[in-house]
Amino acid sequence: MAFSIAGVKLILYFFMKFLDINFMTPTEELAALATLIHDLRKHKKLTLAQLAQKIERSVGFLSQVERGLSQPTVADLTAISHALDVPTTYFYSLPKPKAVDWVTRPDERRTVYYANGITDILVSPSMNGAFSMLDSLLAPGANSGEHTMSDRAEQAGFVLEGELTLWVEGETEAVTLGPGDSFHLASFAHCRYANLTDLPTRVLWVYN
Repeated sequence: MAFSIAGVKLILYFFMKFLDINFMTPTEELAALATLIHDLRKHKKLTLAQLAQKIERSVGFLSQVERGLSQPTVADLTAISHALDVPTTYFYSLPKPKAVDWVTRPDERRTVYYANGITDILVSPSMNGAFSMLDSLLAPGANSGEHTMSDRAEQAGFVLEGELTLWVEGETEAVTLGPGDSFHLASFAHCRYANLTDLPTRVLWVYN
């Protein structure tokens, strides 16, 4: 049975409501991300046009992202982080109150909703350590973007559910991983990824 991206998000929303967990709505999370991008661009003294040129996207698209009207892809946010000279995980940095500093629970986690059906949840209690962990959810047909991306962080992943297909520059063929499979990519490796199946995929992603 195939699920639409909207359907997966709706199921997740009502499941969380059923558990009586307080969390930011996707609209609130998108607005928080927009504020982080806008404020950081201003801090770096770049105009919309200058940043748009650096990430090879239109001024109109970037303006909509900064106003919370459009979702960036994973590749878009990676390009923005490089252009503004911060790690991609910077955009998970808005604090949420926690009962215990070194523990994080579902209602205490930052979430980024990307275009193309990918949702990343920061499960690390803090971003001050040597690495960060993300619970990455890929709806059926979800992908990181049309083009490969390069992140300054070394990264690894462990597939918890479903299938993840990875395209890594320098490799002749794509690699598909299933539950229990893992991967490790060097810093600045060029790659893209997708869920090519009709079922959701879940990956524990680690960045240093």
